[in-house]
Amino acid sequence: MGMMLIMSAACEQPGAHLNSSAASPSASQHAGSPAGSSVTDIAIFAGGCFWCTEADFDKVPGVVSTTSGYIGGKVANPTYKQVSSGKTGHIEAVQVRFDPEKISFAKLLIAFWPTIDPLTPNGQFCDEGSQYRSAIFYRNADQRRQAEASKAELEASGRFTQPIVTEILPATEFYPAEEYHQDYYKKNPVRYSYYRNGCGRDARLAQVWGIRK
Repeated sequence: MGMMLIMSAACEQPGAHLNSSAASPSASQHAGSPAGSSVTDIAIFAGGCFWCTEADFDKVPGVVSTTSGYIGGKVANPTYKQVSSGKTGHIEAVQVRFDPEKISFAKLLIAFWPTIDPLTPNGQFCDEGSQYRSAIFYRNADQRRQAEASKAELEASGRFTQPIVTEILPATEFYPAEEYHQDYYKKNPVRYSYYRNGCGRDARLAQVWGIRK
C-alpha cells in the first residue's frame, strides 16, 4: 500500500466497506460486560482515527472493553463512508467500558490527553476534517464537571502557549462502527502499524507532549 493511499484513506481498510455493513451484531459485543464483571461504567472519547484511540485505551488497566464508533451527528446508523465524508456531523470516537473499582473517570481523562494533539482543530495528525477532531463526550453532570476541570487544569499548567481546542460535548447516541473497524490493530497489525507511522501520530505526540512510545 502506498503512502499516499494511507494518507487519503484515513482509517479505512481498502475494499472492506464493500462487504461490511454498519454496526454488525458482533461489533456491539465489544460494549458488553464480560463474565465476572458486575458493575462497569462508560466513557466516550474522540482522538482522530478510532483504530488508534481504541488501541491506546486497551492498554489502560481497568478498561474492560473498547468499541469504535460514531457520535454527535444527525444521521441514524451512519456508515463509515457517510461519516468520513464529513457531511453527517458525526465524529469518530471510542466507547470505553471500564471498571470503576479499578480506574476512575478522572484517571481515564489523564490517560486520554497524552494520546491526542489538543492544539489542532478539525482534525488529528494526518486526518483532516471535523469528523476527526478531538473531544470528550460526557454522559452525565459529574462526567462534565470532571472533564471541564481536567481541561482547565491542563490549560492552567502552562504546558502550552496555544489554546486547547479539544471539545467537551454532551453524549448523543453512539453507533458502533462496522465490524472490520473493531480491534483493527489486532486483526491487521501490519496495516495498522503502517497507517499509524505514516500518519505521523506518535511523532506529533512526542513533539506535543515530549513522550516517545
